[in-house]
Amino acid sequence: MIEPIRFTADTLLLLDQRLLPEREEWLELRSTEDAIVAIRDLVVRGAPAIGVTAAYGLVLGARQLPKTRPEFDTGFAELCAAMCEARPTAINLAWAVDRLQQIVGKMPAAAVDEVLAALLAESERIQVADLDANRTMGRHGAALLGDQATVLTHCNAGALATAGYGTALGVVRAAVELGKKIQVLADETRPYLQGARLTAWELQRDDIPCTVIADNMSGYMMQTGAVDAVVVGSDRIAANGDVANKIGTYMVAVLAREHGIPFYVAAPTSTIDLGVANGTEIPIEERDGDEVVVIGGQRIAPVGISAAYPAFDVTPARLVDAIITEQGVARAPYTESLRAHCEAAALP
Repeated sequence: MIEPIRFTADTLLLLDQRLLPEREEWLELRSTEDAIVAIRDLVVRGAPAIGVTAAYGLVLGARQLPKTRPEFDTGFAELCAAMCEARPTAINLAWAVDRLQQIVGKMPAAAVDEVLAALLAESERIQVADLDANRTMGRHGAALLGDQATVLTHCNAGALATAGYGTALGVVRAAVELGKKIQVLADETRPYLQGARLTAWELQRDDIPCTVIADNMSGYMMQTGAVDAVVVGSDRIAANGDVANKIGTYMVAVLAREHGIPFYVAAPTSTIDLGVANGTEIPIEERDGDEVVVIGGQRIAPVGISAAYPAFDVTPARLVDAIITEQGVARAPYTESLRAHCEAAALP
């Protein structure tokens, strides 16, 4: 199984996703700042994976703080605030940070060494729980696919975007494990090409048939009957079921609705933000336009031309046929079903 994140005694290891599929190299992180830079620079991406990385990154930073209270608490709060600024859209980052902050808050009289041990244990729980959630939601989602199906994906919502196994690709993997004959059409996902570089790499390793298509081909593929279902992941889901995901997802959802193709979202309950009423309240990260006009170090547009790069868009709940979590399959009205899933998972 692909393991994109490993934690040793004093080092956080990340499989550098910027280099895939050409090279498989591990980046060593030794501080909170290292983890923040890795998250910002897309060494690691995908909401669940970002959450796990944030947790371990805070453990590394916490070990470098003063060994006395309340100095430790003050320093840790500053680390958490800096971490939360790394990427604003992926709610799993803030969720993981909050989990660790709660640990510190619940141990006001404990020695710093005890707090550090508790922070590491909580980070390990976050990682293990995400992997377990992915496998469980995969089984729930597999039931929605036929015995033979071609699934269209957008971006990468696989093992690389999580603690392992994947959300959208977890559904695909679980269906294959059940003996279903699944093929995948992977949108290349401009401008960072997560579909072409990462999804294709994962599926090739697992011997799951995969065909990469340009983002502007998905409508044609649907029109010709080549797509049976769309399954994507998410970086944040609002209380009403609006889904923030990699830019271009909304376009795919509109096309799926036009052609009568089910559009499914697979995400753990940690990605659901009940504090956000709808998608208009989700912050959309704006990245450097150079990421649009420079590919692999090669500029593809005139020097000096401007380029926009909103990294995510929001798909309205009305276009989402079901949201798959580790608690089962949620359907509209999402304000009720998503809350029920979060309550079942004992999340606030």
